[in-house]
Amino acid sequence: MNLEVYRESDLERKRTEDLVELILSISDKRDSVLDIGARDGFFSKLLTKYFHEIIALDLEKPDVSHDKVLCVQGDITHLEFDDNSFDLVFCAEVLEHIPSLLLDKACSELTRVASKWVLIGVPYKQDIRVGRTTCLFCGKKNPPWGHVNCFDREKLINLFPSLILKKVSFVGETNEATNFLSTFFMDLAGNPYGTYLQEESCVHCGKKLQNPPERNVGQKILTKIAFKINRIQELFTKPYPRWIHVLYQKNE
Repeated sequence: MNLEVYRESDLERKRTEDLVELILSISDKRDSVLDIGARDGFFSKLLTKYFHEIIALDLEKPDVSHDKVLCVQGDITHLEFDDNSFDLVFCAEVLEHIPSLLLDKACSELTRVASKWVLIGVPYKQDIRVGRTTCLFCGKKNPPWGHVNCFDREKLINLFPSLILKKVSFVGETNEATNFLSTFFMDLAGNPYGTYLQEESCVHCGKKLQNPPERNVGQKILTKIAFKINRIQELFTKPYPRWIHVLYQKNE
């Protein structure tokens, strides 16, 4: 994915603007911030407008050229920082990628290193059967974009039990959804329309996803059946927000 092009889209601009509004709602000291999952440093550089010190962290050390930004390699499930190290811990578009068994640990670490605030952004009620792929190597099914978790408001509250919920906002709108039958038929067809161009590797074997082989006649028929069932479902699927953003405050 070309991140520069993606971030110029209207929907991504709205997501960014909403996160900034939540940051600006923090009225007290804004000195230090930890940007979890910094990738190319887009938000790290944006955060320099509001904080004096920014730590940009990712599984691979980010490369961000800015005097206020310090880049480090790190793991969200084992953050090598002292308790209460940062005024804000910023974590957007990350938790959906964390293996479910490690999710509680990751959220505990975010809470531990924050001294005042934690800002979380994740997809809202995403149906991770939509756009899923089939690995050419291990044959197993993958959720789109490596999103192994789904979130709603209640789940996010339960993941941060010691924090005070201060603000919740929703961004965008979608009606993406599927069902058991469509998913079943699309799996049999080899999931030909999955997100094979994603950077994320297979969540099972770790190999790079590749486009599926050309479908046979039977698979093409199954694909058409799956699409028709989904079109019927679309008539009854109400739009819902694409993202949820939650600002938490830590008890002093």
